[in-house]
Amino acid sequence: MKFSKAEIYERRRTGKLIFLGISAVAIILFLLVSNSLVKELAQQERERMRIWASATEKLAKANIDTDFDFLLAIISQNNSIPVLVADEDYTIIDFRNFDLPEREKMEKTVFEELSQRNRDYLNSRLRDAGKGLPLRELSETNPHFIRVEVYHNTFQYIYYEDSILLKRLSLYPYIQLAVMIILAVIIYFAVVYTKKAEQNRVWAGLSKETAHQLGTPISSLMAWNEFLKASGSDPEITDEIEKDINRLSVIADRFSKIGSRPELSLEYINEIAERSLRYMRSRISGKVEIRMEMDSDDHGLLLSPPLFEWVMENITKNAVDAMGGEGTITIRTGLEKDKVWIEVSDTGKGIARKNFKNVFSPGFTTKKRGWGLGLTLVKRIIEEYHGGRIFVKESELGKGTTFRIELPSA
Repeated sequence: MKFSKAEIYERRRTGKLIFLGISAVAIILFLLVSNSLVKELAQQERERMRIWASATEKLAKANIDTDFDFLLAIISQNNSIPVLVADEDYTIIDFRNFDLPEREKMEKTVFEELSQRNRDYLNSRLRDAGKGLPLRELSETNPHFIRVEVYHNTFQYIYYEDSILLKRLSLYPYIQLAVMIILAVIIYFAVVYTKKAEQNRVWAGLSKETAHQLGTPISSLMAWNEFLKASGSDPEITDEIEKDINRLSVIADRFSKIGSRPELSLEYINEIAERSLRYMRSRISGKVEIRMEMDSDDHGLLLSPPLFEWVMENITKNAVDAMGGEGTITIRTGLEKDKVWIEVSDTGKGIARKNFKNVFSPGFTTKKRGWGLGLTLVKRIIEEYHGGRIFVKESELGKGTTFRIELPSA
């Protein structure tokens, strides 16, 4: 089964969307699994703190038969989860595992022995977490507050935070995701750059080889035409042959400039646009009307005349093809800020919005015949050799298309 070039690009576009969809699903699954693991670890820490709170409560109510070693072992095993013990008035009684501001005081474990700065730090952590609400109420609604009874109807409140490990693990999926995205972007641009560099080499090689191959037959035709003139052939015939030989020479010169930096000269947009269309006017159907709506000022810019004329011819020829050899082509020029612009509008079949960028891709064409290289060359000439840009300004199916070229003003 054969597919048209437009269908191939549509399939590529669909393939890209499928790839992006699969990538998005994979990322979502990755985040869901990671978040599930973090939640499971958080639940385990809550269970550990309930056990720790229960051991603290039993130690406070201990009698002579209590296994003190077991309770103390449970309490001492918590060396990772930050914990504060306070009474109902938010007065801190005990603490452990907090990363205090003044690290030289961290070896102290009695709250009253801490520096004022460290005590203020712990008080602020507790009050910020409690938000001024009664600790009795918080112990019933907030899992990070646990109430323990130390004496008959005397309660203390344990406030704990997630361990450093849990906090790091909760951030890890997003950090890993960011790293994956950065690597993917780097790989993507590396592949695009490599592909573009390879295309540039192919373009330059093909263009210069084409110019080289044209050189021999052009020289031969020039010699034959001179022979015909000397033989007394009809001057009208030899003049037309000479025009075609000159045209072939221009084409060869254009191809020879691809792949190397062309020499730019000061030109004026109205003048060169009119000059570019002279060749096309005599070779397109009389049913095609070309309108020139030029700006009153002829704005200057730096151009390579042979290459820019090639651009205009390509765009005009595409417009004629899009109209089926019948319709109106309108050329407009103007200046916007520091950009000289030229627009080519036709009354052809139009371009679907999804293909606004594809039309400049190598091989893309909606025609049954053609290589789909014309607009690719146009884009290369405008952007790489003249520092401008070309794009589809607007298009409507069945009504026509407008291409706009913007170039730096001189």
